[in-house]
Amino acid sequence: MSGFQLERLGVLMAPEPGNPLEVEGVLNPAAARGPDGELYLFPRLVAKGNYSRIGIARVLFDAKGEPHGVERLGIALEPAADYERGASGSGGCEDARVTFVEPLGHYVMTYTALSVHGPRIALAMSQDLFHWVRIGLAAFAPYEGIDFVDVDNKDASIFPLAVPNHAGKMQLALLHRPLFPGTRPEEIARQDPCRSVDRGHESIWISYCPMPAATMAPHLPGLFNSHHRLATPVSDWERLKIGAGTPPVMTRHGWLILYHGVSNVAAPRSGACTLCYAAGVMVMAANRPQDILYRSAHPVLTPELPEERTGSIANVVFPTGIDRREDLGSSDRYDVYYGMADSRIGVARLDVPRVLPMGGEGADTPVADATAVTPQAGGPPAGI
Repeated sequence: MSGFQLERLGVLMAPEPGNPLEVEGVLNPAAARGPDGELYLFPRLVAKGNYSRIGIARVLFDAKGEPHGVERLGIALEPAADYERGASGSGGCEDARVTFVEPLGHYVMTYTALSVHGPRIALAMSQDLFHWVRIGLAAFAPYEGIDFVDVDNKDASIFPLAVPNHAGKMQLALLHRPLFPGTRPEEIARQDPCRSVDRGHESIWISYCPMPAATMAPHLPGLFNSHHRLATPVSDWERLKIGAGTPPVMTRHGWLILYHGVSNVAAPRSGACTLCYAAGVMVMAANRPQDILYRSAHPVLTPELPEERTGSIANVVFPTGIDRREDLGSSDRYDVYYGMADSRIGVARLDVPRVLPMGGEGADTPVADATAVTPQAGGPPAGI
């Protein structure tokens, strides 16, 4: 076990019977506390033909403070811009993550925009979670022969505070996972299991751009022109692919995310290999997030429930939303919202240990001395 305790709380949201916007699933939600203190989810709603919108729903809690359902409130974003529309009416707005970026005083949504060019990272901003302004596609400068612009890209999230880049400049930081040709799990699964990982092309990246002035928001983001390869596949459970999951939150140990890893497993009856999406924990240094202090050697969440093993895509748990539960009496307790087999939304509770456990994977490059790391003052607001 990783030492990070995670307990399933159950299925929170499933497709609404008779709702054509959800006929192919509800999944992979962003989560954010609004100015009113309520928790809102931004699920991917999949209509016929894999046409996706980003909805908005308020989470309902019982008397004990446990999430037990949602109130649907409508649509946050649906395909409208050219970079969200495909040929013959196809397209999509998918897999949102939402962060309240303190220096901007705005919520920033990163999401996957699906057009004729393939999936790309798009951004939108809001002051209240209900009214969103599109900012456009994220723009990237090349890095050591790697061009991020003309490749598919997903699984993006923004840090809530300005953080130091490799040169120590306080900037806006973005986690993302470009999908270079040949790096999809289905493609890698056909290769030799003993192959060497292409670190430049199979990694989670962290990229930085100058922090814009708050008076300019909303506006087009700057060019992400400072890049660092954050993490590559290491353990067997993530051999085929890794990708970022929940937005970074500040904990006692540093910046924490849940991320996903993909492996192939044998189907119970046929023995044929199928993909399996599991989730692990990664902790990055507070004052230098490109340094990994801890990484799960084993997943903290694997597909086990029937709702996680059977759906639009079998054997998938996919964390995308996280909510700090200080209201339950612990600043180390979080609720994690995740996609279940690309069909439903589940919620699980994560307890962060007081001491980072032994036996986890470290970075696949040298990291700074953890004893030299101190959290930044303030930290992200509760629930963001």
